[in-house]
Amino acid sequence: MNPKVVTIGLGYIGLPTSALIANSGIPVHGVDVSQHVVDTINAGKIHIVEPELDKAVAEAVSKGFLRASTKAVEADVYLVVVPTPFKGDHQPDISYVQAATEGIIPLLKEGDLYIIESTSPVGTTEKMQDLIFSKRPELQDKIYLAYCPERVLPGNVMYELVHNDRVIGGVDERSTQKALAFYGQFVKGELHSTNARTAEMCKLTENASRDSQIAFANELSLICDKGGINVWELIRLANKHPRVNILQPGCGVGGHCIAVDPYFITADFPMESRMIAQARATNNYKPFWCAEKVKTARLEFELANGRQPSIAIMGLAFKPNIDDLRESPAIHIAERVLQDSGDADMYIVEPNVHEHKVFKLTDYRDAVEKADIVVLLVAHNEFKELTFREDQLVLDFCGVTNK
Repeated sequence: MNPKVVTIGLGYIGLPTSALIANSGIPVHGVDVSQHVVDTINAGKIHIVEPELDKAVAEAVSKGFLRASTKAVEADVYLVVVPTPFKGDHQPDISYVQAATEGIIPLLKEGDLYIIESTSPVGTTEKMQDLIFSKRPELQDKIYLAYCPERVLPGNVMYELVHNDRVIGGVDERSTQKALAFYGQFVKGELHSTNARTAEMCKLTENASRDSQIAFANELSLICDKGGINVWELIRLANKHPRVNILQPGCGVGGHCIAVDPYFITADFPMESRMIAQARATNNYKPFWCAEKVKTARLEFELANGRQPSIAIMGLAFKPNIDDLRESPAIHIAERVLQDSGDADMYIVEPNVHEHKVFKLTDYRDAVEKADIVVLLVAHNEFKELTFREDQLVLDFCGVTNK
């Protein structure tokens, strides 16, 4: 069955998107640089944790509508769904988008639709348009180019890909309309048309806004800790106001979106984005603050008991109930605590990950049973069922014990 769609990148967004399109009856050819990922998908299995994704992939593969390989093939629609990290100086890195684009340039033909879904700095779609036409000038005004960011929540991706509204912006009006028609085949949410630059900025704005709101909650937690106030109770009471909706604090901000996207704005508009930059600084500071609280608790325990405490670090993912560790503040905290742990027994817990290349993982029940100090970093469902001993010190940075 000849593919109609090629998706480049089979990660946390690319694979669910591919499975959704394939199960809509549209043949999809997925591309990934990892042979392991390709082999896993072709076997009808998945390499990431996401509810309902395993069923969707198995069904799409069994029906012959989804296949994967390490190379792109000719199709009618090309979706670029690759990572867009930032460099060491917080400058956006679009090299993966460029590499994906260069890989399909020889395959493009008149009438094809090219869409970037990867979170990108403003102007990226136009840059890729220039790249394509510089190498294939005969395609000028003969193909369609657009930008359409995802806006899904890990843990509910399969539902939200279908039901969430989408913002779609083409480099010109005909490209926008072509992309609208494509997404209309499998998206039930409303499709909002705009231009490529506005669509790119919309994605960045959404996550910068959330980052700022989380920063406010995290800053409140610092103030309340110093002032002897229960931040969870404070926020609950403040939210009784009909026009106040403060988020819950945590140990920082992680993931490939909220922890990264604001830098795409501050890099291009440094003087105009000072509040966005400060929110990033606040959320970046929170893991250091949490790690210092753990170190202080360890020293106080040692002074009081004449021995090193055993410590359970509970959670490594960047948010509850997923296996995604990208930009996770919990990992930074675990690393900093381990650096100064001396001979103390450390138990690292992440119930959604079977093994980790750096940390030796412990079952969450065993860790809590053995620990003198329990450090709650991620509000996984498993942790909410735990009971703690009276002789244990529980440092709750994510509200697990806030009943």
